[in-house]
Amino acid sequence: MRIKKMINNILSSIMLVIFILLVVAVVLSKASGGEPAFFGYQIKSVLSGSMEPGIQTGSIVALKPGGDMNRFKKGDVITFRNEDNLLITHRVVEATMNSATGQAMYRTKGDNNDAPDMNPTRSTNVVAEYTGVTVPFVGYAMNFAVSKAGSVVLMIVPGLMLLLYALYSSWKAVAALEKKNAPILPASPPPTEIQ
Repeated sequence: MRIKKMINNILSSIMLVIFILLVVAVVLSKASGGEPAFFGYQIKSVLSGSMEPGIQTGSIVALKPGGDMNRFKKGDVITFRNEDNLLITHRVVEATMNSATGQAMYRTKGDNNDAPDMNPTRSTNVVAEYTGVTVPFVGYAMNFAVSKAGSVVLMIVPGLMLLLYALYSSWKAVAALEKKNAPILPASPPPTEIQ
């Protein structure tokens, strides 16, 4: 009985934490324009395999925005906007400084690509530095979560789970009360023999 109660408490806590995390993720993603940020780190999903095997397709990565974008050197992994305004996370293979403009230029390459990127990236196009934190496969769920259908599901499913859990808890409480308040019938005497 004690183990059952402990398991019930653990499951309740897990469901509550999942619900809170889902709500926070949806609210933060909507408030930040679709990309959540936690404690100053941006969370981005990886849509291609150009950085595999280190960063897998469908992973999420933690990026640290801000700071001096001229600071990167060969070997650093940066996230930048390309000419098509797409975010790309690649490794710096060459860094040069333009003394006239005071801007760094970075030649980048995906670890899984055969050749460096065609065009170098200006330091003004760099948006963040990769922190080395990657969580595989969560990017698929995050992309779904920021879609319209995903937002609806993430608002309805946790609410439905809480409702079902509340109904289950209420049913268990009523059953326990009925058992506690059930009248105790006296034991019937053993049958007597008639001769």
